[in-house]
Amino acid sequence: MVNRQFDEHTLESLFRDHFSGLCQFASGYVKQEEVAKEIVQDAFVSLWEKRQTIDLSKPVKSYLTTTVRNKCLNFLRDHKKFSNDLLALENLPEDTGFDQPDKLVEKEIVQQIAAGIAELPDKCREIFVLNRYGNLKYQQIADKLQISVKTVETQMSKALQHMRIRLAEYLPMIFFFAILLVRAQNLVPLL
Repeated sequence: MVNRQFDEHTLESLFRDHFSGLCQFASGYVKQEEVAKEIVQDAFVSLWEKRQTIDLSKPVKSYLTTTVRNKCLNFLRDHKKFSNDLLALENLPEDTGFDQPDKLVEKEIVQQIAAGIAELPDKCREIFVLNRYGNLKYQQIADKLQISVKTVETQMSKALQHMRIRLAEYLPMIFFFAILLVRAQNLVPLL
């Protein structure tokens, strides 16, 4: 694919060649065929949105596979099916090409997270911050703010949906930085 222009025809060809295999790959993670298809479709949308920055001299299938894997892991985390041992079982290859996080990219991600949080409505932001940064459980937040647990759940759902949309293009990088941080701290043994 060297020196080829990335156009609709290229995307269509990649979709025909890899959709089925990527769906099987995703199903291995999420165990739900429809969710796997959605994740793979999102990966192709992401590829299309980033087509101007994709290096066609490198295998696009690798990019798609990495994107699908990251989206699967995000789905599992967001739906509380994420096991503490999942990262240990992940067996990431040593040659990911990410030896050290790029400080500029890391700074940009932190800025995007802060901007995303700032965009949340006041009560939603307060609940999100108490949960994610204050490490409070939903019941603790409900007690502290004198609201129902159901309200906390609803507001967290809204906040998480907003953050997923706001940070969609950064999720693969966020995941890799998290893996690198965990590896650097030797918290997860490599298989």
